[in-house]
Order: sequence, then C-alpha cells, then structure tokens
Amino acid sequence: MDREQASSQWAVRLENVHKVYGAASTTTTALDGVSVGFAPGSFTAVMGPSGSGKSTFLHCAAGLDRPTSGKVLLGGRDLAELDETQLTKLRREQVGFVFQAFNLMPALTVEQNVMLPLKLAGRKPDRHRIREVIERVGLGERIRHRPSQLSGGQQQRVAIARALAVRPTVLFADEPTGALDTTTAAEVLTLLRESVATDGQTIVMVTHDPVAASYADTVVFLADGRFVDQLHTPTPDAVAERMTRLVSRARDSRRDVSLREAV
Repeated sequence: MDREQASSQWAVRLENVHKVYGAASTTTTALDGVSVGFAPGSFTAVMGPSGSGKSTFLHCAAGLDRPTSGKVLLGGRDLAELDETQLTKLRREQVGFVFQAFNLMPALTVEQNVMLPLKLAGRKPDRHRIREVIERVGLGERIRHRPSQLSGGQQQRVAIARALAVRPTVLFADEPTGALDTTTAAEVLTLLRESVATDGQTIVMVTHDPVAASYADTVVFLADGRFVDQLHTPTPDAVAERMTRLVSRARDSRRDVSLREAV
C-alpha cells in the first residue's frame, strides 16, 4: 500500500508530532512524538491528566497550531504544505469546532448563527440543509430565536448544528459538555453520537469526564505529551479507573523530579 492510499484511510492522522514551546533552557515539550490516526465515521475521546498535552494535541490536529516537527494530515492533505490562506480555507471547509464556550453571535438568530461559517467561507448556504440540521438538533421551533432566548443546552445544540452544517471531514470538540448540567450534557452527547451513527461523522472530543468519554467508540489517553493507553467500547467505570491510574503515575513522576532537583 502506498503512502497516499494509507493516508486516505484516516480522516485525520498525526505522524511523530512534537510541539515544543519556549527556547533554550526554558523549553516545554507539550507533545512528544505523537502518532495516531482517526478513521472516518469514528468517535474518539481524548483524555489525560492536567498538563498531558490534550489541548495542544487538539490545536495541532485541527490546524489551529503548527507542530514543531512531524506531520498532520487532514483529509489526506499535509497541513505543513499549506500557507496560512490555504490553511484557513481548509479549516473553514473541512473542520468543525465545538467548544465549552458556545461562541455564538448574540445579535444573530439560530439560523443565522448556523449559516455564519458558510458565509465566511464565501459559500452560498443551502437553506434546506440548514433547516434540516437545525431540526435534527431539536431546535426547529427556535430557528428565529437569539442566543439570549435559549438555555445553555440549546445554545450548545446551535454550536453543534453550526459545526455540522459545513459537512466537516472532522468535528473537534473541546470539553463540549463542561458548562452543562448532567441531563443536558447527556442530550448533547447523544446528539454527537447520533451524528456518527447516522451521517458517518468523524468526531475527536477532548474531555475530562469519564461519562462523556463513554459515549465514544474509543478513548485514547495522553500523559506527558504521549499516547500511553487506549480503551475500546468504554464504560464510565473503566475510563475512571484508567484515569485514576494515570493521575497517580503523573503525581509520582512529578514527585520524583522534585526530589532529584532537590538533591
């Protein structure tokens, strides 16, 4: 199998990615040789202790930040080969984002917020498609409402509809239920799960919540900038157990470093 065929198997793939911040003696390695691929139509949760590199990983995978070395391929395209204009165009056309903060425009209606990325990309919105997506997220009767007239859960549904409207190659979600109560979070996660099952959407979700992670097909675990473990068909208890183990290991590692520095 040649390299092009291999890369086409993945919606997004990272190959030996390093990300280093700072210079000289003050460098911090956020990602340390990460290699991982996410197949089309998969739902993957990314977890790890604080400082493990989760946010840096998401930013590099989504083309929001460039790695120090290594390769990121999105839809088979090497992001390092794109200039900033091309990269911005690719993000608008192939990447969807859902964050903990809903990032909606307060003066715009639900429909207008969902159409906004398409208009920014210079694409004529398909109003039938837009309304279909809004109906699917359960907001058909709220299409003319503004964010201030919606609950937190409804605002997150608008953010998901906005991300799905562009038919992204990959939808990246960063703690998408972090600001929601348990019941509303379950509704939002079910919606994400259904987009995978119904439309074959690829989702990569960073979360700290074992219950949220259990909605994914697979959970991958980061520690010290490296992928160190994975769990298929996860349950909340199994995810929590793995996380407890990783947090304990990270705590012991920091203590060992402190002792060595004190000697």
